Amino acid sequence: MTTQQLTRTDRLDRLPFNRRHAKLLVGSGLGWALDAMDVGLISFVMVALAAEWKLSPGQLSWVASIGFVGMAIGASLGGLLADKLGRRQVFAITLLVYGVATGASALAWSLAALIVLRFVVGLGLGAELPVASTLVSEYAPKRIRGRVVVALEAFWAIGWIAAALIGYLVIPNLTHGWRWALLVGIVPAAYALVVRFGLPESVRFLESKGRDAEAEAAVRRYEEVSGLRAPSSDRVTEVSVVKPEDFDDRTIWSPGLRGRTVALWVVWFCINLSYYGAFIWLPSLLVRSGHTVVKSFEYTVIITLAQLPGYAVAAWLIEVWGRRATLATFLAGSAIAAGAFGFADSTAAILVAGCALSFFNLGAWGALYAVGPELYPTRLRGAGTGAAAAFGRIAAMVAPLSVPVLLARGGTPVVFVVFAAAFVIAAAAALALPEYRNRDLTE
Repeated sequence: MTTQQLTRTDRLDRLPFNRRHAKLLVGSGLGWALDAMDVGLISFVMVALAAEWKLSPGQLSWVASIGFVGMAIGASLGGLLADKLGRRQVFAITLLVYGVATGASALAWSLAALIVLRFVVGLGLGAELPVASTLVSEYAPKRIRGRVVVALEAFWAIGWIAAALIGYLVIPNLTHGWRWALLVGIVPAAYALVVRFGLPESVRFLESKGRDAEAEAAVRRYEEVSGLRAPSSDRVTEVSVVKPEDFDDRTIWSPGLRGRTVALWVVWFCINLSYYGAFIWLPSLLVRSGHTVVKSFEYTVIITLAQLPGYAVAAWLIEVWGRRATLATFLAGSAIAAGAFGFADSTAAILVAGCALSFFNLGAWGALYAVGPELYPTRLRGAGTGAAAAFGRIAAMVAPLSVPVLLARGGTPVVFVVFAAAFVIAAAAALALPEYRNRDLTE
């Protein structure tokens, strides 16, 4: 009779979703929501700055884009640091950086000062997002891993809705309302302490660094909550290795990983181009089309609310259809909605197309964050997801700068036809990604 050997990963995978999973999800998700609130706020701040500082569309586009320059650098560095220092540690540091910088942005005395501070904000934001999704994916049981990561990404909608409400209620109604709105962004600096001392470190990271006692203690805490006893030491192995013989994992560009890296980068680039180009400029585009500032902010709130059902449907489908089919479908839906929005000629059409774009686009984001961490082994997981996010942020930089140029060429229809084309390319690239539904993460 043989004794079954269990790895710590096996033990985490056999657990039901318990209150420690929920604590990790909510704890990471609140950091994610605060990120979204900061990114979303700048779209409303741009409207106020256009009036108060008399900024041109070109100057406003730099206010929007400079943060993504920082996010590109931050995503790359954050992923590398997460593989060296740990997921939780980097998560807390990034929250502190962007929280302090956002609060300082409220005191900006000139366009140049605001641009510098927004760059620093971007450094923190860019590093935080791939690290949080990696941490959550490494604790989630494999049978629901995709669903849990989409639930994490759904906190983005909560943060963006909060930004829309702050923009709607605060910015138009207070003197220097945009400063008060940005001041709220200092909250993440305080929340960094909660992350540092309240969330666990990744078991896979601890094992990869030889910190087996800490890894064992972390797994036992999750087992105790579910009422399971830890197996005896003779039934535990240190780590499972899921690695085909021809799987070369020295870098994300090794032969075994090269194809998925290219496909992932294409999806990240195209979805960033379309999402940030559309949503950062949305309130300003509505004002440009003849709506008042208050009405434009009101419509943006309504459109933003459609993000929540988008995440919910994606979270369900991702474990039914799989990652690849869900991601490609939501990207295709985003393409159709973007085209419809570009040619919408009434308030009703704008709201319907905008809500559809919000629904499909954010559902796609949820699926994308679920896919990324699954594609790489533990030692490259942070670097792989961070590098893809960094490449995507290049598109996020370009997108706000491109909108004024596209508007001059042919107005809103041209803008959204370009975004629709980008979504189509992303959907095609998504079909080239491997499927990891209900499969072990690679060690």
